[in-house]
Amino acid sequence: MVNLITGPRGSGKTKQIIELANEKVKTSNGYVVLIKKSHRDTSSVDFNVRAICMADYADIKTQEAFIGFIYGMVASNHDIETILIDGVLKQADISLDTLPTFLGELNKLSKKNNLESYVSISAEKKDIPNIDSPDYNVLS
Repeated sequence: MVNLITGPRGSGKTKQIIELANEKVKTSNGYVVLIKKSHRDTSSVDFNVRAICMADYADIKTQEAFIGFIYGMVASNHDIETILIDGVLKQADISLDTLPTFLGELNKLSKKNNLESYVSISAEKKDIPNIDSPDYNVLS
């Protein structure tokens, strides 16, 4: 299942996803991975959360490469239980138009590997295509 945190820019989604990562790492038996665009705000992330800043991987520029990156992460570590992606529309070339394809791929990966996935999206719920799918749980 893919959990979505939606809202306009500046509505506290980053803070919410960091708090969620910090909560998950306390109760998880496996690894918790937080993917962010930059190193900003990572000082408040629990030391046991694996924080990945995509600015360190500047060559990942397409949605396909970004999905491949996530697949590679999961393939190399079967103990990952939770993946949180902050600001998905800032990652690679993902836009509101391509978001359904990305979320579909993430949902397949999550189901196949028994992962809990959380994605923050800087957009109103009404502006996100195909968000009413039973594969997604909209948290806000």
